[in-house]
Amino acid sequence: MESYSRRWFLGAGATTLVSAAGLTACGSGSGSGGSGGSGGTITAFVYGDDAVKVQAKAVSRFNASAAAKKAKGKVKLEKVPGSDYPAKLRTAMGSPNAPDVFFNWGGGSIKAYKEAGQLVDLTDTIKSDPVLKDGFLPSVLAAGALGGRNYGIPMRGMQPVILFYNKTLFAEHKLQPPTTWDQLLDINAKLKKANITPFALGGADIWPELMWLEYLVDRIGGPEVFDKIKNGDSSGWGDPAVLKAAETVKQLIDDGAFGKGFSSVAYTNGGAPAVFAKGKAAMHLMGSWEYSTQLGKFPDFAKKDLGWCAFPKYEGGAGDIRNVVGNPTNYWSVNARTSNKDAALAFLRDCASESYARDLVANGDIPTTSNAAKLLDASPNPGFAKFQYQMVQQAPAFTLSWDQAVDPNSSTPMLTEINKLFVGKSTPGRFVAALKELK
Repeated sequence: MESYSRRWFLGAGATTLVSAAGLTACGSGSGSGGSGGSGGTITAFVYGDDAVKVQAKAVSRFNASAAAKKAKGKVKLEKVPGSDYPAKLRTAMGSPNAPDVFFNWGGGSIKAYKEAGQLVDLTDTIKSDPVLKDGFLPSVLAAGALGGRNYGIPMRGMQPVILFYNKTLFAEHKLQPPTTWDQLLDINAKLKKANITPFALGGADIWPELMWLEYLVDRIGGPEVFDKIKNGDSSGWGDPAVLKAAETVKQLIDDGAFGKGFSSVAYTNGGAPAVFAKGKAAMHLMGSWEYSTQLGKFPDFAKKDLGWCAFPKYEGGAGDIRNVVGNPTNYWSVNARTSNKDAALAFLRDCASESYARDLVANGDIPTTSNAAKLLDASPNPGFAKFQYQMVQQAPAFTLSWDQAVDPNSSTPMLTEINKLFVGKSTPGRFVAALKELK
């Protein structure tokens, strides 16, 4: 359950992370009031969960390194309790005691900081530095960008959304994992005939519903549709792919693909994972943390019955079946007012190191570094780890979860409209019209 909480409570917090109001371009984590010079200790804000031990080791390693000596600086890690992180970061970034480096989710979570001129544009630095340029999977670097410019360096594990299925149920009913939408609909029909709900869905939480629209918009219209929206053009919601995705979702709901009571089932309390593990539903579209959730709650199911595959291709759609949606990773960003930019950039380079990747693997995470493939045999489940890694490595595009990618002020209204569509309080047409009104 830890992986679940790390991603989604963070994500929900990120949607209220910043607002342009109150942001100022002042402050330096070192307290020395510099503006991009060199020398002195810098501060790094990080979300204080179990994975923070990876960043703590990185700080210790960096502070003892020749790179730190050359930059005439060290890093002080400030671990901020999870529930306090968004508010504390927002307050700190508007004060003279802003962090030099800080943890974030990319996309909408840093948009207001970028617009306030508070972030170092890392694009040219990455291009000119082989360690950074070649150290990470390109789709992950791009997913955290804004307007095609990089403001972050990957610093945690990947969490793509995956289609999980019950291998035993599929074998009993002579089914194969779907690779096309028509195959998925055919599987649904056969499962319903056997009185098995095709998909578990924690609709009470809303964000599991979001995953369906994210993938369908990608598969129907390609990643460019949401990329337009992410970069601030709300007219992108009027793209025909968004309407088609909403219509497709409504067809699934009306057809009973999620059963009748999905809107009262939650993921947070273990309801949807239990429906899936107990064989009441045959499939579950969920983030990669579903594996660790099932391993913790239903270990026998996780070890014997849990299968996984890519979200299927939509016939005639523009999206590549290799495209991924979900959480590419978390990122370090650099405050434009840092007192020691050299030390900040040198510290970021450590995230591309094999030592850093090994620490992530030991923590059960899948690194986004280009050197990670050879390290995954040390993972708790090498087969699943390698599937995830190859999925992201081969992805032409990795779309950041919509609720984290859009402007923070739009996230909650967007989720409300998604829920209204799923529970029948809106139509696909009204859904699109409402989203086009978002700013």
